[in-house]
Amino acid sequence: MRTGFLLLAAFVTAVAGSPAFRDLLVHEQRDAIPDGFVKAAAAPADNVLNLRIALTQSDPAGLEKALFDVSTPGSALYGQHLTKEEVEVFVAPAPESVTLVQEWLSANNITAKTISPAGDWLQFSIPTSKANTLLNADFTVFTHSQTGKQFTRTLSYSIPAALKGHVDLVHPTITFDNPFAHLPVVSTPKDLTATKREAESTIESRAVPSSCGTVVTPACLQAFYGIPTTLATQSSNTLGVSGFIDQFANQADLTLFLKSRRPDLTGAATTFALQTLDGGSNPQTPSEAGVEANLDTQMTVSIASGVPTTFISVGNNFQDGALEGFLDIINFLLAETNPPHVLTTSYGQNENTISSALANQLCNAYAQLGARGTSILFASGDGGVSGSQSGRCTTFLPTFPSGCPFMTSVGATTGTTETAATFSGGGFSNFFAQPSYQASAVSSYLTALGSTNSGKFNKTGRGFPDVSAQGENVEIVVDGTAGTVAGTSCSSPIFASVISLLNDRLIAAGKSPLGFLNPFLYSAAGAAALNDITTGDNPGCNTNGFPAKAGWDPVTGLGTPNFAKLLTAVGL
Repeated sequence: MRTGFLLLAAFVTAVAGSPAFRDLLVHEQRDAIPDGFVKAAAAPADNVLNLRIALTQSDPAGLEKALFDVSTPGSALYGQHLTKEEVEVFVAPAPESVTLVQEWLSANNITAKTISPAGDWLQFSIPTSKANTLLNADFTVFTHSQTGKQFTRTLSYSIPAALKGHVDLVHPTITFDNPFAHLPVVSTPKDLTATKREAESTIESRAVPSSCGTVVTPACLQAFYGIPTTLATQSSNTLGVSGFIDQFANQADLTLFLKSRRPDLTGAATTFALQTLDGGSNPQTPSEAGVEANLDTQMTVSIASGVPTTFISVGNNFQDGALEGFLDIINFLLAETNPPHVLTTSYGQNENTISSALANQLCNAYAQLGARGTSILFASGDGGVSGSQSGRCTTFLPTFPSGCPFMTSVGATTGTTETAATFSGGGFSNFFAQPSYQASAVSSYLTALGSTNSGKFNKTGRGFPDVSAQGENVEIVVDGTAGTVAGTSCSSPIFASVISLLNDRLIAAGKSPLGFLNPFLYSAAGAAALNDITTGDNPGCNTNGFPAKAGWDPVTGLGTPNFAKLLTAVGL
């Protein structure tokens, strides 16, 4: 036993003393503190940091190819979505990477646990002083001037030269939380407190299209887009609605909303299921009802008639650090044998608050879920071309994850004759290159745009949004009271509901669900099945933003859904 201990000690000493582990190279860095933050003080040496390591995935290019093979109409593999195990083969790190990283951590008396299904994310906790030494970092407390929120971050960090090519990133390090990131991307409800009208007693029994200019109801959306009211029939066709920051979806409010706006729905078609992760919950106290959560569940249940809908509540015991559940929810669904066919999310952040390496990790996670057959939709943001910065910006600020090419970004329209909503987030990513599926559409737009806004955006970046739907004067019920809300947070669940109804018809016909949507949407058949929006713009950064034009534009994307045409386009 004594001999074994001495041998182990000698091995650990050898590892710790390895020149390769001693030779540190800068891995990620920021040139300056992000706008809106100020340096407060050095982080206390004994403060514990919960760090995550993303190991280099074995074949991300292979995953991307597989994603497009199963998602592109006309491909021999179209619709043949991958299993959990097939996706994990592309994502799992090489054994050498796992061994090297574990040796490095063990040499520093650190034990890490795996926090992702494929084993590509590790987690461990160490004091600030040890993190500074381990990563040659300078962890500092930074304060967000507007909110007063404080975050411990470093402007650069290093890893051993021997780990280059094995470690993608360490997090949270140079990524700064956007204090507004996990607020609903939607603006606050327009008149929930001002109108103060009790829902059951004062809402008209059914809205008619002539009233849709001031109050958008399910009947309006059915009229706008030709959405059927007949019940879905396929129990395997599920629709996921994500919830964050203690936003809770209230069943009593949903019941009241449906009683007045969809009285034809009964039984299971009037409820939603619940899944939780990271300590999430969904209390039903009326005063705890969340505007965002109610909006998302009321839109999906009332429009995707009869589609099994699940509210996925992400708590605050995050495994993904400052990502605050964004990665956790994807890993949670990737671990399932049958993840939902559609996932809608109405939260986001400015792209410039996140490191490009971390953004790429999240984007690859969406590719994994897309390859499994899930359509991932996100609200594009409510700041026009300015992210959440209003008029303070000088160059346009894209939002994340709308810049990720492996998900579908949804902008907003308004009015009975649809035009772009002025707040509709749109633009071009500074991180992600323009994907081939939208190259022709974006090129046509940039040609028509000419020199407008020249120098304020990245012409070669991924353009967003991809599509749009109504996003203003949308009626919901919160705490027993009706009011209207505005934002792309309305638009994402509306478009997601249309996709769920298409999936229901496809599955009933013995076909696969749509999965990753964009190659289909940008195809000739897909684009022709959308209502092209050609008026309006999305001001920001002291400009008029981008103008909507014929074809795709970075305000309303390819347009809003036409259910009958989409049915034909998907082969039904």
